[in-house]
Amino acid sequence: MSSAIRNYALVTSAYWGFTLTDGALRMLVLLHFNALGYSAFEIALLFVLYECAGIVTNLVGGWLAQARGLRFTLFAGLITQIAALSALSLTSENWLPWISVAYVMGLQAASGVAKDLTKMSSKSAIRVLVPENANGALFRWVALLTGSKNALKGAGFFMGGALLAWLGFGGALLSMATGLTIILIAVALSIGPEMAAPANKPKPKFREVFSRDRKINILSAARMFLFGSRDIWFVVGLPVFLATHLGWGHIEVGTYMALWVIGYGFIQTIAPKILRAGTHTPDGQSARLWIFALIIVTAGIAAAVQFDISPEIAVLGGLMIFGLVFAVNSSLHSYLILAYADGDRVAMNVGFYYMSNAVGRLAGTILSGLTYMYGGLVGCLAVSSAFLLIGWMISFGLPKHQSATS
Repeated sequence: MSSAIRNYALVTSAYWGFTLTDGALRMLVLLHFNALGYSAFEIALLFVLYECAGIVTNLVGGWLAQARGLRFTLFAGLITQIAALSALSLTSENWLPWISVAYVMGLQAASGVAKDLTKMSSKSAIRVLVPENANGALFRWVALLTGSKNALKGAGFFMGGALLAWLGFGGALLSMATGLTIILIAVALSIGPEMAAPANKPKPKFREVFSRDRKINILSAARMFLFGSRDIWFVVGLPVFLATHLGWGHIEVGTYMALWVIGYGFIQTIAPKILRAGTHTPDGQSARLWIFALIIVTAGIAAAVQFDISPEIAVLGGLMIFGLVFAVNSSLHSYLILAYADGDRVAMNVGFYYMSNAVGRLAGTILSGLTYMYGGLVGCLAVSSAFLLIGWMISFGLPKHQSATS
């Protein structure tokens, strides 16, 4: 068990270090290019390929991890992020706008590839490292990794702003690349052989990345609508509403969103206690109940804003409740994919699942702008509720009880 704990600590540390740079990079790009006078549309373009990269990376990455080992894809993700951060530091204010946009878009795509390689490797590693007979350990370990990641991403927002103020754009990026390099070297020197590719097993064919397991396909579809429902209001609708309707400044908006992400991550971490995982193993029925709770919360916020019932309290307080319920949903889904995953196909199952997650986020990002343009925050919340309703209906296909390792 000591070897598993050591490897889990190493994998988690690498994921933590990456997550800090991921959150900081988003804030750095937003603030830097906004200060240079780029339009909101031009800044939005910088992140499109980042989201698109996740769709392809999770499919290819899962297959690659199965063929070459989780250690290979974990290191590939860290190295790609280091290279992207270093190359971004070369961006010049004297470049033509279209050159800067194209250059940063390409490197943001590379960063998106790095993120999904690292995430898929880290979460798949838990399934490999948790002992087969560990009662309740799988849910606790994945909840800790997932929750801490989101809390640190929020902290990364603060770190990005601070580094930009202290070191400038190039200096901030190089400092993050240096820190990540130190983490990479430490993990490479210490990680055990459990995450290497099996020597005698046949290499999987690429077509095998598309799951034939009904449970995994249903869970992946539900995950797509779950995360799409969040990003429909979170990406554009919420910050614009806070700035235009409530009159908040940029610092206030950024701080609220960062704190929301940190709180969301904390709730993910304690989700096993909320669900009492020690006495009851979460299953498909649990997923249905928690998605239904999220529908009620989202529809309630939309109704309060629509009928002008203390809209500020409804949005700020309601979204705190949304964050709590959504965090439990997210942790529950993250556990179920590992519980359902075939022991010999963990990486490919997880890769396929997070490919669906990436599709949902991309759809949510696009719909966020469109629905806010035509329906405001109420429109965003209404479409979000519709996504959740579809996800709830899909979840009826999940088994009420599952016999996977817990």
